[in-house]
Amino acid sequence: MNEVILNATHGAEDGTQLLTTLEARTRLRISKWKLYDLFRTNQLGSVHIGRRRFVPVDALRQYVQQLWRGSFA
Repeated sequence: MNEVILNATHGAEDGTQLLTTLEARTRLRISKWKLYDLFRTNQLGSVHIGRRRFVPVDALRQYVQQLWRGSFA
């Protein structure tokens, strides 16, 4: 597996499984607008807890793996 994928999507040191939107976009190095576009187009999954939105680490990992596979197509 590519080291970039692992570094960009590994869980937090404390075992956190949900990332805030700020943490997710920081790891992906994208803007807030691009992150919400990925949510809107169902390219990246998220969950709501109350009024807050979080990105599961596994959803982030799957998204990056899809990008990785698509780059070889």
